[in-house]
Order: sequence, then structure tokens, then C-alpha cells
Amino acid sequence: MTTEVMRHGAGLSSVPGSLRTLVVGAGEAGKALARDLQHVPDFGLTPIGFLDDDPAKTQVRHLPVLGTLTDLLQVCTAHRVDVVVLAIPGLPEAEVQRLATTAARVGASVRRLPSFVRLLQRDVVGTDLRSLDVATLIGRNEVHVASPEAASIIRDRVVLVTGAGGSIGSELCRQVNGFGPARLVMLDHDESNLHRLQLELHGEAFLDSHDVVVADIRDAGRMRQVMEAFRPQVVFHAAALKHLPMLEEHPCEGVKSNVQGTDNVLCAAVDCDVERFVVISTDKAADPTSVLGATKALAELVVKAHTGGRTVVSAVRFGNVLGSRGSLLPVLVAQMANGREVTVTHPDVTRYFMTIEEAVGLVLESAYLTTGGETFVLDMGAPVRIVDLVASFARQLEVPDVGIRFTGLRPGEKLHEALFSESEECFPTSHPRIFAARAVRPCGDFERHLHWLYEAAGRNAADEVRRRMVAALPDFRPDGDDSARAPAAIPSTWAPYPDDY
Repeated sequence: MTTEVMRHGAGLSSVPGSLRTLVVGAGEAGKALARDLQHVPDFGLTPIGFLDDDPAKTQVRHLPVLGTLTDLLQVCTAHRVDVVVLAIPGLPEAEVQRLATTAARVGASVRRLPSFVRLLQRDVVGTDLRSLDVATLIGRNEVHVASPEAASIIRDRVVLVTGAGGSIGSELCRQVNGFGPARLVMLDHDESNLHRLQLELHGEAFLDSHDVVVADIRDAGRMRQVMEAFRPQVVFHAAALKHLPMLEEHPCEGVKSNVQGTDNVLCAAVDCDVERFVVISTDKAADPTSVLGATKALAELVVKAHTGGRTVVSAVRFGNVLGSRGSLLPVLVAQMANGREVTVTHPDVTRYFMTIEEAVGLVLESAYLTTGGETFVLDMGAPVRIVDLVASFARQLEVPDVGIRFTGLRPGEKLHEALFSESEECFPTSHPRIFAARAVRPCGDFERHLHWLYEAAGRNAADEVRRRMVAALPDFRPDGDDSARAPAAIPSTWAPYPDDY
């Protein structure tokens, strides 16, 4: 640790509720960024200092230079850094990856110049670092979720991630890799996604590593073979079909992947004595009205049926994840960039939002918090009206006169999502922003219902699959009218922060 790190080890303060931010690069871009963050509290980021390799720089904009780029890990640990911003234009990609991996070891998320605004061909300087202003989009400050203690679940263990090539799976692999696992096994059925991921993580992608596995979670025998070959101690199950309209059209495929696929991976994991198993779910699983929500609720029940065994099982529910493939922001960017109207289902539709870093942090922290069978949810504040998010996003991109075309709610869609179902008991955890629902074991004939459901899906009998899901999942209301039902939010008496945040 450098003398600068020791000298400034205490006494740096930040705005309450904001994220402690370390700026990498004390040049003109870094100074402009620090100025804007200091002058605009709405960004939710408080700069605490810089890293820079120039020994002549000791203080910039009244902030200390805490060390060089090689001191990133020590500085992040000593100053409890939440966010690292890379403000060195033209920083080599290999160095970006090294810094990102280092930051992930202490649970810090990484931002860089230029931001996604470059998609609209704009120069990014100073206040143009728009990707930092997530607070305006999601109606709250971003939460630093993963604690340093979560690293103990990963360090020196064999970790397997299914769906590793997806948006969530890729970020999960990046952060897991930063925590120092003995081995990281990345499984996906899409070889192109695995190629891209390996290139991002290691700077090369020959696809000849034993840790990159092409496999389909629908193949139970293959899942057992993978578990027996690698003997993972921790499994994060991210593989799933996630697009609501597609599963309304093709419910059998949803069952094969989201329910039976989860069953295949979990049974293989349990038989191979995996220590911890976390399945990624969605808030659409709470009182589901869609095939997607129903298949995810059934996947949660499949996991909870194994509560009390050698493998400690749990689930995490996501809200809408900003920036993931197929999610809202990339669609908005594409529509605005082409001068098209933005499509929104309903003027009053609301959703809970979280960043990819929050989503992955929730997964890692839940693996640490679980004692078995819980469903974990991040306190995402109040739900956000989609039309408000569109307007805010357009202002940040400086796109004037954005037209909105309302398309109407599609089959299975809710006007408002819930975090927990009406039948679930919500309780706080030791993490101030993570809540959980207690394990409720499925009914006694659940296995029989699953057998019939799998059999119908195997015959591609869509109507029968829908009927079987209703029978297996009493909370599933595919024809229910959600327009008058308010979302089940986290009780305000448990909220660690007042004023509905």
C-alpha cells in the first residue's frame, strides 16, 4: 500500500445515500468528471479521490490522489469504494479488464468514458457521462449490494454459472472471476456467447479451455455429466427464457427451459453434493399472470422442494434490469437513434428497475445470506412509470420531441408488478436493502403435477401445458385483471430509509 493510501485513509466523507466514487485518471477528463459529480448531487456519486500514475499529482480539485493504478485494490478496500470510474480516454482494453476485475474483488462496480451515449454519436466529456445518472432513471440512488463478506462464498471454490453468455450471466462471471475462485466453469448452449465472454474475460477466445462448456440445461444426462466432471461447490443458475410475449406464444418451450431445465440442473447439483445453489427468478413470479411468471414461480418451487438437504438452495427475484439484452434501454436507444416513436404499452404502466451491477450483487450477497429456501429481493424503492423513464432518458440524451405510441398491455402483462405474492411472508435480512420471503414447501402432489406438466410440454401440447400450470400453481391467474391490483411493496415499517426510499 502506498504512503498516499495510508495518509488519506480516514476523514473522507460523502453525501448521505450516495455512492463513494474513485476516479481513475486525474487528467482533464477526470477533473471535469469530478467537477460535475461534486456540483450535481443527483448523480448519486460522491468522488473521494483519484488514482493516477503521475507522481507529481497529489491533489486535484481539492481531492487527494490516493495512489497509482496498481493501488486500486488497496484503495478500494481502505476507503470502502462503491464505484470506480475510469476517466482515462483511450485506456487499453486489457487494462480496463484488469481494473474491472480488481474492483469486482471488493464488490465495486465500474463505469467508464465513453458511456452508452456514444451510440448516438456524441462526444463524451464532463457532464456527458450520462450512464452515471441512473438515479434519475430508476427514481433512487444505485445500491452497492455485494459486501466483502460475499467473497468468502467464492474464493478458492469451484463455481459453475449456467447461462454464462447472457447479459446477467456474463456480468456474474466477471464479478465471480474477480473474487478469486479456484475454478470458474461457464456453461451456455450458445457457442457465440461463450466466445464473446471468454474474449472479454481473458482477452483471447480460442474456446479450447475445459472451463467453457457448451451444454443445454434441457438435457438431464448432460447436466449430470457436467456436475460429475467439474464437481462445483457453488452453482448460479442464470440460464432461462425470459421474453414474456414469446413464452405466451410458446408456453411449452418456457416449461422445458425454465422449469424442467432448472429441475435438471438442481437434481444434478444435489446428487453431486454442491454446497450452494442459487436460481435467478423475476418479480413476475409473484402472483403470476403470464407464462413467464408462472414458469419462474414453478422454478422457485422446484428449488424450495430441496430445502433442508445437503445443498443450501435459494432464489433471487430481479426487477427489470437496465441495460440487459432485450431490456428497455437498448430498445429506447435504437428507437430514438432512428427517429422512431417510442413504444410503451400503457400510460400508467410501472416497473421496478435495477442495474446489472445491483442484480449480480444481489445474487452474490444472497448466496452469502441464505440459510436455505429463501427468495431474496432487493429493495428497489418505488416502482417507476415507464413514460417518466422515457422522458428522463430522452433528456439525458438531449433528444427533443420524442413521440410515444401506446400499444396496449399484451397477454400476460401486468399494469403494476409486485415484489412478493400476497401469500408470502416478507422479512428483513442482515443486509439493509435486501428482503426475503420464507420458504413455503410445494403441495404434497407437486411432483405428480410436474410429471404431467413435463409430459404435456414434451408433446408440445400448449393448451394442456397452460391447464397443467394452473393446476400446479394455484397463484397463477392467466386471465386475471391486474389493472386494479396495487403492487405488494416492502412494508414501510421495515424500510431502513424514510420517505418511501
